Amino acid sequence: MTVPSGSSPEKDTQTAPQRPSSARTGVSRLRARAAKRAQLSAEARSERAVVETAQQEQARPSGPLGFLAHLNLKPLWFLAAFAAFGLVFLIPVDPAAEGGLTAPGRTALAILAFAVVMWITEAVSYSVSAVMIIGLTALFLGFGPGIEDPTEPMGTSAALGQALGGFSSSAVALVAAALALAAAMQATGLHKRLALLVLRFAGEKTSNIVIGAIVISIILAFFVPSATARAGAVVPILLGMVAAFGLSVNSRLGALLIITAAQAVSIWNVGIKTAAAQNLVAVGFIESEMGIDIPWGQWFLWAAPWSVVMSVALFFIMRWAIRPETERIEGGRAAVTAQLAELGPVTAKEKRLIAVAVVLLLAWATEGVLHPVDSSTITLVAIGFMLLPRVGVFSWKTVESLVNWGTLIVFAVGISLGSLLLSTGAAAWLSNLVFGSLGLSSMPLLATIALMSVFTILIHLGFASATALASALIPVFIAFAATLPGAADGGFGFVVIQQFVISFGFLLPISAPQNMLAYGTGAFTAKQFLKTGIPLTVLGYLLVLLFSATYWKWVGLV
Repeated sequence: MTVPSGSSPEKDTQTAPQRPSSARTGVSRLRARAAKRAQLSAEARSERAVVETAQQEQARPSGPLGFLAHLNLKPLWFLAAFAAFGLVFLIPVDPAAEGGLTAPGRTALAILAFAVVMWITEAVSYSVSAVMIIGLTALFLGFGPGIEDPTEPMGTSAALGQALGGFSSSAVALVAAALALAAAMQATGLHKRLALLVLRFAGEKTSNIVIGAIVISIILAFFVPSATARAGAVVPILLGMVAAFGLSVNSRLGALLIITAAQAVSIWNVGIKTAAAQNLVAVGFIESEMGIDIPWGQWFLWAAPWSVVMSVALFFIMRWAIRPETERIEGGRAAVTAQLAELGPVTAKEKRLIAVAVVLLLAWATEGVLHPVDSSTITLVAIGFMLLPRVGVFSWKTVESLVNWGTLIVFAVGISLGSLLLSTGAAAWLSNLVFGSLGLSSMPLLATIALMSVFTILIHLGFASATALASALIPVFIAFAATLPGAADGGFGFVVIQQFVISFGFLLPISAPQNMLAYGTGAFTAKQFLKTGIPLTVLGYLLVLLFSATYWKWVGLV
């Protein structure tokens, strides 16, 4: 057989048939689509896992948080709340006297007494107490004289509108959007990735890890508007590092790291307007009652320097208060690296969330400087984008599962109650009764700030929620500020400084939800927490006075 020139039988048998280029392109596209579907499926499974974990946490019975709730006397406290309501409701009214207590004002004070007992003892949950406050307001205010026209009953419909008025506040919209933003961080795991990256950079020296825990809290405070979510991101990682070294959870090293994380969260609740819900309560009251808007950047200018100084002090206080078993966590970096590997590469959703968070932060910081859009609108627009299909970050079903809607109800009802205290004159009457009789309004402003800050710190011992505390105190502080002679803008700066003090959650594990989350790990005792909390509270108080006399005066706050 003749073989054609330039070929051989062997070569012909070894040459595989070549696919057309169009076929190869089609296969590549199919593989790319399959990889994309697999990635989306993995992200969906991860999001479902986060939702299931959150649902399990919500279903798990939680212990009492309040100052007196641990005594398990809930039926007694429940009756005590109604008894407090009844006693205040019997106070005689004197609407004819200047600054006298009116009937609607007495009703508002009775509801406040009921709320304070409920919030301190936690006879029922905060959400249930909020619903009960709505009912009491609608009934007792509705059947009593009207606020504007005392000769006519107000009517339950108008009273219910007053009870629900807080839901129309822009501050409530901002809190809802902030909770959704925290849920986005939780759903994607981005907050955990940020924490792991910082700790990997910190290394294995105990001092560096303490610094890393503080830095994580600072970074997350900008992007995660939930103190509990920030603590929830950091605490498990720190516990993993302790376990990697072979120490028990309740070791001195564990106590050092976990308390540091919780206290750092509280410090930066002061420094950033959107870091905590109680700040937004105060902002809402100040805007509605004093007519003063507080941009995000303005709050940061006032409060961040205080938080920076406190963060530096936190490091030295923690190193003094708790001496760990070791000055180096061998295997800590490996444990962090392993957890990062479990997270895998940065997902498309995380990248989009990073972009949204950075734009959101820039928009917050430049509010009132480069644009006129308020923080609430900015955040709601961002959440709307993140909920869009395909280009968004998470689904509405995930938002429903991860957002604590009870917090939103408590927040809105707190604003309604505060507004009721102010509109009925009850806040002014109570302020004059408690503070006016002591002559505080005639004292120098610095002395007034000093005494009122002590009052705020002490009363915080009875509250597990700074949001509830702000709802009860800020209206009274606004009424009292109006009596301060020579105070700029109706005592606006005094109210803001007291809001800073309301966020002090340093003393006890029950002083803040993030403290209770950390305490629930068993890493430390209440005595260890108090050992760090006392110097932090004293230093924070002294810094408030120093800043009031210097920096805050220079920048025009006081």
